[in-house]
Amino acid sequence: MLKKLTAFTLVGLLLFGLFPLNPYEAKANTISPKREFRAAWIATVANIDWPSKKGLSINQQKQEYIKLLDDVKAMGMNAVIVQIKPTADAFYPSEYGPWSEYLTGTQGKDPGYDPLAFMLEEAHKRNLEFHAWFNPYRITMNHKDLGKLSADHPAKKHPDWVLGYGNQLYYDPGIPEARAFIIESINEVVKKYDIDGVHMDDYFYPYAIKGQAFPDDASFKKYGGTQFKSKADWRRNNVNVLVRDLNAAIKKEKPYVKFGISPFGVWRNIADDPTGSKTKAGQTNYDSLFADTREWIQKGYIDYINPQIYWNIGFEAAAFDILLDWWRQEIKDKPIHLYIGQAAYKINNNDVKAWSNPEEYPRQIQMIRNRADVHGSVHFSLKDLNRNPLGVKDRLTNDLYQKQALIPTMPWLDATPPKQPLITNAKQLQNGVHLTIQDQPENDTAYYAIYRFAGTKKGNIQDPANLIATVRKTADTVVYIDQSAAKGTYTYVVTALDRLHNESQESETITVP
Repeated sequence: MLKKLTAFTLVGLLLFGLFPLNPYEAKANTISPKREFRAAWIATVANIDWPSKKGLSINQQKQEYIKLLDDVKAMGMNAVIVQIKPTADAFYPSEYGPWSEYLTGTQGKDPGYDPLAFMLEEAHKRNLEFHAWFNPYRITMNHKDLGKLSADHPAKKHPDWVLGYGNQLYYDPGIPEARAFIIESINEVVKKYDIDGVHMDDYFYPYAIKGQAFPDDASFKKYGGTQFKSKADWRRNNVNVLVRDLNAAIKKEKPYVKFGISPFGVWRNIADDPTGSKTKAGQTNYDSLFADTREWIQKGYIDYINPQIYWNIGFEAAAFDILLDWWRQEIKDKPIHLYIGQAAYKINNNDVKAWSNPEEYPRQIQMIRNRADVHGSVHFSLKDLNRNPLGVKDRLTNDLYQKQALIPTMPWLDATPPKQPLITNAKQLQNGVHLTIQDQPENDTAYYAIYRFAGTKKGNIQDPANLIATVRKTADTVVYIDQSAAKGTYTYVVTALDRLHNESQESETITVP
């Protein structure tokens, strides 16, 4: 299909200076903010990102994952979203699902360690937020045979919960007991692991297959036939109830754990709803996936929404710029963050001319940054960034994400910052400036932000150019080594941040010649 800029879109972009007269010339202005959510999806289903294949040794799996985190950190990101339950299985010992086949090659086979515990430890060691990514309903990827599942698979114990559609098996979202089981399975992780967020993507009711109806007549008759005017309304309610109840369960267990969803990029087309977006998408959240994102936002069921706007600027059927501003209106004046899912996998890998332009992706990031009510990006997926198509990885590392960024706060969850820390010692040694940071008693510090200024005077800590590092608090006293300090005199201050990124007052300054 031919993709092109509409005249209206082009005029609007020219007026606001967001697009050059020649759309394939002129680099985007990429001034970075002090706070910005910068994450990559790490997909485990079908071994997309990690592990690279089934059956690797424990050491090979660990070394691959460490390399991925180092890549994320080197690109200037501050979070990872890791798929830990891709097909009703688990990357951790679970009472609610078997070990994932994507680890050992055999579903139900113990890999010999706890991958989730390891992944969390390594992410936090690098001060990366860790969002645990769950697929709630999907049981299989390419077959409908319950007999092929591991002996301990819950789907075998509850075959009445299972439906086949296409060439896959799903838990029926319309069965209350199945929904309760899904919530319990996710909350198991919330209880046992120190995750920062719970994340779901766009797989609720499955994407429609032409000529095939999702076979939930029986559950509709049993649970919704008299209460709802249509099966579509009932399906949307089933998903709404899951999202509502899951959020309540998470917050009851650990109020600071964020809950976010990354839906398909289009809620409804304007042809179907006057409040929908000016798009012509073949499927939509509301009508096809029965995921009413508007309901979740308006009723406060989620802490962030991360729509997958996987189209280029000006794409006729679903333009990145049109959808970006549509989603901004959805979250206006609501206690929720908007992050944008970006299609790294399409860069130089698509028949659309825009994706062959090295400025398309940076320009999208700049559009996001030009709107203060949009708080960052999530990139799909890390593998695609690491391919470095059209130099995008280099661009992130050396330009777009070169300066550090703190994760935006969520004051509706917590708005109280820690007390300021102390710099108790600073000295220049051969391998850099050593700063000794002392926390105050009973402080809920998760990590420290290190600010450096040339000369003997303190500058502005709101300027991201002065933020040189964040370092995890591993003890009441932490030593940070500034290896990037050249010869000269520097002044440092440090702040303490809690796990929801509320920042303390700055410490007293210390100057090192």
